[in-house]
Amino acid sequence: MQKRTTAAKATAIKVVLLTMDTHVASATERARTELLRDLPGLQLHVHAAAEWTSDPKALDACKADIAAGDIIINTMLFMEDHFQPILANLVARRDQCDAMVCAMSATEVTTLTRMGRFDMSRPQTGPLAFIKKLRGHRGKEKTAGAQQMKMLRRLPQILRFIPGTAQDVRAYFLTLQYWLGGSETNIASMVRLLVDRYADGPRKVLRGTLSVKAPEEYPEVGVYHPRMQRRLSANLSDLPKSTGQNKGTVGVLMLRSYLLANNAGHYDGAIAALEKRGLRVIPTFATGLDGRPAIDQFFFDKDGRTTIDALVSLTGFSLVGGPAYNDSRAAEEILARLDVPYVSATPVEFQTLEQWGASDRGLLPVEAT
Repeated sequence: MQKRTTAAKATAIKVVLLTMDTHVASATERARTELLRDLPGLQLHVHAAAEWTSDPKALDACKADIAAGDIIINTMLFMEDHFQPILANLVARRDQCDAMVCAMSATEVTTLTRMGRFDMSRPQTGPLAFIKKLRGHRGKEKTAGAQQMKMLRRLPQILRFIPGTAQDVRAYFLTLQYWLGGSETNIASMVRLLVDRYADGPRKVLRGTLSVKAPEEYPEVGVYHPRMQRRLSANLSDLPKSTGQNKGTVGVLMLRSYLLANNAGHYDGAIAALEKRGLRVIPTFATGLDGRPAIDQFFFDKDGRTTIDALVSLTGFSLVGGPAYNDSRAAEEILARLDVPYVSATPVEFQTLEQWGASDRGLLPVEAT
């Protein structure tokens, strides 16, 4: 490993993260504090489409950071209203920055990925074509998310011993793992990986100077409670014992990404409000935007009988699928099995309450999806 000198550690480098909303902002802020111990010259900036689509100043700040970014990470930019305002800026910066990583986004964005010898704008040959064969057919069955996550964990292991471009492809999939397990620890490790491998020009002295941890893993399906020691668990028995009047049991569905980022104040408030009414609350989550794995695991007993009296979804998305697809038939089937009242709450995620109240339109398209 390259000797870690004070000059190398203090070298200025700018990492820019662009994503759909602000759910990782607090986790990234905590990661920045940790990273500055190893990279005192680091600038780490986060920009959310939810802000730049409604605030010209936020858009200008985002474009300025793109123009100066050394490593640029784009995730979850799949709506035209989100990526079109910055697409030309990304294109202009792509070949000038040290690396550009684009994932879980529209094709126009994803093909801008350039990491070392891995260029997603070129025909898919070699390692990437091999991976496409391994991936199998895409489907909407309830196991698809779990299968994809299993493959995502296996791919870096498969690619580890293949030289050349495969090592850049491996870094791409490791970046995906870090992002999908988006705790402050994984976000910090994601930045370390990309800086350690792709810092270039005057920043090249940073290569090989950082210790990069493997992605930290968390339950893909589990329960959450702010009073649990680690907050997340795969076991229902780890939930705190109910101290209410047992007026009924409410199952709650939440987004795993918010829980991993420790950005769960809105969930904590809803849990506390339900418990205050004397209800037992079972707060659950599942990877992705399909609530069925959590429902199957935690809201039925071993004989298939429903164990809750009502279901509340706080995800802001359809029960099965998100903006990319909505499998209403599958949602109807699982809700019919449960046969309890179902409430799907709609968070005002991409605007403030003041903006919502002053708007003639009300909910934005992505909020109404």
